[in-house]
Amino acid sequence: MKLSIIIPVYNEINFLEKFTKDLKNAFHDQKEIEFIFINDGSSDGSNEWLDKYKQENKIIFIDLKNNHGKGYAIRKGLEVASGDYVLFQDSDLELNPSDSREMYELIKRDSELKVLFGSRFLSGKLRANRYFINEIFVKLNSIIFNILFRQSVTDLHCGTKIISREVIEKIKLSINDFGFEIDIASQIAKNNFQIYEYGVSYFSRSKLEGKKITWIDGILSYYYFFKTRFINNDISTLLSIIYSSFYMGFVGSYFGMSLGKSIVIIIFSFYGAFIGLYRKLFTSSLVFLFIYFGSLFSKGNGKIYTVLIAFIIGMYLSKLISSKIKNITKNKIINFFV
Repeated sequence: MKLSIIIPVYNEINFLEKFTKDLKNAFHDQKEIEFIFINDGSSDGSNEWLDKYKQENKIIFIDLKNNHGKGYAIRKGLEVASGDYVLFQDSDLELNPSDSREMYELIKRDSELKVLFGSRFLSGKLRANRYFINEIFVKLNSIIFNILFRQSVTDLHCGTKIISREVIEKIKLSINDFGFEIDIASQIAKNNFQIYEYGVSYFSRSKLEGKKITWIDGILSYYYFFKTRFINNDISTLLSIIYSSFYMGFVGSYFGMSLGKSIVIIIFSFYGAFIGLYRKLFTSSLVFLFIYFGSLFSKGNGKIYTVLIAFIIGMYLSKLISSKIKNITKNKIINFFV
């Protein structure tokens, strides 16, 4: 089984010598392996160092003259990768290449494993974290991802990942910067591949040592969550999301008063977006129809209960109908609406 290791590099001149030595030691006995280094517009001499390293070692070296971001660099690496599995490895030595080797051995032994993520929170291995706030946000983002994509990942942003060729061919990455981790994990989840995790060690470095992720990347991550979950969808799902958000916001307008009503409308609209993810236009309309009928059977505060009961019934029946129809026909027009 051939393995491609993709290593994006941006201003890592102080770590490259030790990193390449550790990486080579970790995989020294593997013949079917290719190392792909991508210089992402470094200005500290990393590109010159890698160019010289290429002449002395058997590696593929891609030299990007301008800095585009981690996601972009990795996409360039994927364009030339030929392995049956692809390993993503950061070059900053926060993650140990020997853990990557352990993950590789694990995935070689089990053909059922298509996706294996490293996790800094599962292992009993050494950890040294300098930034408590960073760790909080990583855990928070992992929880948000799990809610949005119905997963159970403990460390969404770990840079060590191994993915099979089968998975690579079904995803289309588009985010250029550190949002790459959200991009690739969301597409894996949307394509219904199981994400497995393996504990890895972690040695956080300081800003002075070259740590590059900032609070701006943290803010952008929430935009990427919204983009990958609610925008990057096929047209039928996108229309259903808009439609469901609209009518659920309309339903929410009947509850609460003044500012409270506005908050309820926002909450209902957001939940409507989730309905749109899993109910197409026809089945989503059934939910709305049941809500409408439920609102006719009571007045005042009692309407909340009849609407809630009708909503639950509508959700159950719409799911049942959708499952039945999908089992009966693969017609594209029918599946567009159901």
